[in-house]
Amino acid sequence: MKRMEENKMEKEKMKITKDMTIGDAVEKYPDTVKVLFEHGLHCIGCHVAKWETIEEGAKAHGVVGDKLDKMIKKMNEVAK
Repeated sequence: MKRMEENKMEKEKMKITKDMTIGDAVEKYPDTVKVLFEHGLHCIGCHVAKWETIEEGAKAHGVVGDKLDKMIKKMNEVAK
């Protein structure tokens, strides 16, 4: 139970979520581009990035599950 509460609090602190569009994340937090590149998402300049969510873009590049969670966590660390 305590671990679930900790996870919830951690998610509430996150500025970037998997439901945020790639375009919004990059516009608000430009330093996160390097994290996306490190995970194989080189679609920053693609017109789709403006409306595609981070989760959708990541899935298209095989970044799913724990890999996606770790990428978003690192993006939030960079966004601080």
